[in-house]
Amino acid sequence: LVRGPRSERREHGVELFVFLLLVLPSLAASLVVKQTHELSFVLVAVGTAVRDVALVALVLFFLWRNGEARARIGLTRRRLGREIALGALSFPVAAVAAGVVTAFFHALGLSAPSKPPAALSPRGPSEIALAVVLVVVVAISEETLFRGYLLGRVRELSRSPVLGVLLSTAVFTLGHGYEGAAGMAGVFVLGLLFALVYVWRKSLVAPITMHFLQDLFAMVLLPHMARA
Repeated sequence: LVRGPRSERREHGVELFVFLLLVLPSLAASLVVKQTHELSFVLVAVGTAVRDVALVALVLFFLWRNGEARARIGLTRRRLGREIALGALSFPVAAVAAGVVTAFFHALGLSAPSKPPAALSPRGPSEIALAVVLVVVVAISEETLFRGYLLGRVRELSRSPVLGVLLSTAVFTLGHGYEGAAGMAGVFVLGLLFALVYVWRKSLVAPITMHFLQDLFAMVLLPHMARA
């Protein structure tokens, strides 16, 4: 049977509802990490990676079911080297912008932790190696989920690119409650810049590169240098 535009729209709306139903509760885990010191880094890292890979598998299933190409959500190797270079060059600008926004709201009295939670702080060679793997998985998965799929579906259903960018960025930000209110403001800026680069380039490669570098510095390099 050939699906009409209205039927396809309805099915995509149901898909989006199922996706959000699975994603939004899991993002509440960021608030748990903020408040507990009993979770180990290994447990959080493995749990996060498994969750993200499972959600990406769900999105790929949606694409397969609909007969949509992966390029529709920005998964393309087109101009790969150029996109990686663009992401690497854009990262310092995004990091500085997020840092300025975080400092501004922290100066206004909003909360921002002085250091990452223990559950997100790798220690020792084995945990640092796991952290690098986690950073790779998270960068690819979260850009696929929030920029590629969520932004695109909301834009398609609402016919509003602005709503797609803002809603996908807001959902992405919810997963960073452990960074405090000021920190979440900085994450919102990062997510917004990732989204704008994705909309501009129509490829996830540059945002993935930016996301990878941000998490690598925040989770692995800077804490390691501080302890050295």
